[in-house]
Amino acid sequence: MAITAAMVKELRERTGAGMMDCKRVLVETDGDLDAAIDLMRKSGAAKADKKSSRVAADGKVVIAISETGKDAAIVEINCETDFVAKDENFVAFVDAVAARVLADNPADIAALSSLPLDSGESVEEVRTELVAKIGENIQVRRFELIANENAQVYAYSHGVRIAVAVALIGGDKALGKDIAMHIAASRPLCIAASDVPAENLEKEKEILTAQAEGSGKPANIIEKMVEGRLRKYLSEITLLGQDFVKNPDVTIETLLKNGDAEVVSFIRYEVGEGIEKKQEDFAAEVMAQVGQSN
Repeated sequence: MAITAAMVKELRERTGAGMMDCKRVLVETDGDLDAAIDLMRKSGAAKADKKSSRVAADGKVVIAISETGKDAAIVEINCETDFVAKDENFVAFVDAVAARVLADNPADIAALSSLPLDSGESVEEVRTELVAKIGENIQVRRFELIANENAQVYAYSHGVRIAVAVALIGGDKALGKDIAMHIAASRPLCIAASDVPAENLEKEKEILTAQAEGSGKPANIIEKMVEGRLRKYLSEITLLGQDFVKNPDVTIETLLKNGDAEVVSFIRYEVGEGIEKKQEDFAAEVMAQVGQSN
């Protein structure tokens, strides 16, 4: 595979490594970015793996909560620009779709698309009309419901781009909002260490072991080093292990115990996460057009 400048740039941004190191490892891994990051981490070449999802589409994330507060729907609908994301017609559409999801709990996007909104038209019909009216591509990307008859659902929205719903047993409204706000800021992968997927844990252990073996220390010391680093890794990716953003001296686990509360589930959406936006090279585009005109 041909290694492009864009690939090298992205690897540099995600690892903090030098350009030549990035290019060399991309060649070794045949352009596989994730494999390149793993290889660089094992060798110690990567300074930091900034695996934050690339926000490459605009739109809005919204949460609709039932009157009982026992369940909630979270929906992401994408458009092409932040200008349209603020358009009152687009905003009204997103809110209406979220209300429909909460009311009907559709099985998937296809089922949701056929459901009627207040106008009597289906979600898909209204979406199509909105595309024609606004002039941008609009897509209902995803939705989820969170519900627990023994829990209360609390939500936090950071503007229109990040939204969190968390189901909490015990505690109160203030604690629920604090937990939701923390999740929005800290992006935990799951609630507890026991919830971490085995493949994630094994992959991280393999990387940490390779790093520790490079120290040249005895096997028993290496084992202890890996165990310590693995505990740190788990504290960083699990909600209970993280330090509370409003008071880093207290972990979320301690905060919940003090509030006699338990998190049973949570959902965090961020607009555009996982969608790769096409990078336009306007200089190249102009040159191409000049070449065609000659």
